[in-house]
Amino acid sequence: MTTPRVFIVRHGETEWSLSGKHTGSTDIPLTANGEKRVTVTGKALVGEDRLIAPTRLAHIYVSPRKRAQRTFELLNLGIQDPLPWKEWGVKPETSGFDCAARVEITEDIREWDYGDYEGITSAEIRDLRQSQGLSRDWDIWRDGCPGGESPEDVTQRLDRLIGNIRKNWHQHVIGKPKGETHPGDILIVAHGHILRAFAQRWIGKAVREGPALIMEAGGVGTLR
Repeated sequence: MTTPRVFIVRHGETEWSLSGKHTGSTDIPLTANGEKRVTVTGKALVGEDRLIAPTRLAHIYVSPRKRAQRTFELLNLGIQDPLPWKEWGVKPETSGFDCAARVEITEDIREWDYGDYEGITSAEIRDLRQSQGLSRDWDIWRDGCPGGESPEDVTQRLDRLIGNIRKNWHQHVIGKPKGETHPGDILIVAHGHILRAFAQRWIGKAVREGPALIMEAGGVGTLR
């Protein structure tokens, strides 16, 4: 019986991901190495006989940030319709795939809003907190970010997105005979913290519990 999937893809390497700086609203590009690695990932994982089959995709969600959008471009899925943004770099060679899924930009899958901690590392956050008379024992999954989002804020928007996926794309596909064609797979291209939180909510666990999933830049995960 058909079991649709959700593929989660973290954007490729940036200068800030390399240095460990928290990158939420700051819109920075992929590094040359980041682009190269995402291109290789696309060639390895995208194809009708591979993990991500373009004709099996029902819908695609992409973050508003250009690092996520460029990552999506480099996966080279063979999207037929124009993308909902002006392409950020050299267009990959035609893949030969034919993907009819619509690409949607959504704020629900943008990165966690780091607020006062935007652009600094975890070590710098602990030092800052100490200078403010706060505990150095900071955990984003438990404490959130001052001036930014709490775990409850993140949960609210992720639950909205998950509800949308299950109602509009998965509900009518689950359990159908495998021999029939029922595109139901979903692709999400976004960011490290928000995708790990998404996985937590997908399996019904609280964001505050902290994730078991680790996603490196350019990493791909599968949820059922």
